[in-house]
Amino acid sequence: MPSVYSICYYIHIMKVVIAPDSYKGSISALNVARAVENGIKKVLPNAECVIVPTADGGDGTLETLVEGSDGEIRSSKVTGPLGEKRNAKWGALGDGNTAVIEMALTSGLALVPENRLDPLNATTFGLGEIISDALSNNFRKFIIGIGGSATNDGGAGMIQALGARLLDSNGEELPQGGASLINLDHIDISTLDSRAKASDFLIACDVNNPLCGPEGASAIYGPQKGATTRMVKQLDRALSHYAKIIHRDLGVNINSIPGSGAAGGLGGGFIAFLNGKLRTGVDIVLDTIGIDEHLKDVSLVITGEGQMDFQTIYDKAPIGVARRAKVRGIPVIGISGSLGKNFTD
Repeated sequence: MPSVYSICYYIHIMKVVIAPDSYKGSISALNVARAVENGIKKVLPNAECVIVPTADGGDGTLETLVEGSDGEIRSSKVTGPLGEKRNAKWGALGDGNTAVIEMALTSGLALVPENRLDPLNATTFGLGEIISDALSNNFRKFIIGIGGSATNDGGAGMIQALGARLLDSNGEELPQGGASLINLDHIDISTLDSRAKASDFLIACDVNNPLCGPEGASAIYGPQKGATTRMVKQLDRALSHYAKIIHRDLGVNINSIPGSGAAGGLGGGFIAFLNGKLRTGVDIVLDTIGIDEHLKDVSLVITGEGQMDFQTIYDKAPIGVARRAKVRGIPVIGISGSLGKNFTD
């Protein structure tokens, strides 16, 4: 296999884009890119290297986007998935207008001990609180990663934290958690934070599950959140009822939209209440960092991740970068820490 040096020499390289993901558990995307640049400069000191750290919407996305935009990490006190108070970090990008939030840091599965998993009552309220905090700091564009949730509440907690009222037949506010949605009688969005309604929400969503049914949020993802077979049926009925009331009161049929079942129905909640746009995480990141602009007049692209395997092809960062480069006929080299199962597939 030819070395990077021989390839660079052969194509008389003048400009290289270095766009790796982080090597999970080892080194950040930015530091990977710097290391690659150092290697190139040793053999081609006149080469122009453009460092573009990237991510795919999963772990490390927040840090990568913050670093790449000269932004900063901030922290807010929020309600955790089981109602506990905790500090959660979020990203303020360098444009001063865009906030990056990972719902896993407010309502994530990793925040709940295995013996306390409670999909019937877990809430996304903390996600709404962190959005509210960002709104109060004058952020009006949001990139939200919704992987790794402990919740199955359709984003109900989030939207309640932002001021909407989810009422039962007695006009009382529903308690937190997905199970309570079976008692939803009326949605009042007149009190929904007007700043949120006027903001743009890009949702990093890499699944196409509908809200309900055998391929829906409860059936597919409920068990990993602690749901028994009985709980799955209970939660599915609750989300189905929730979707019907949303359709009646808001005019949005979220159950028919692919990805509405992501993160326990949070994808559908963003669509219904905040006009959220669901896109693959890697495309959101690549557009945010302006990868297409960086690829102009480029001779070579170098990307990579900690391990390349059969999952890489499914919209992981390196394949996303490679696809953008392929459109322009730019050769791509992938550098990996290791090669996993079926990496050639």
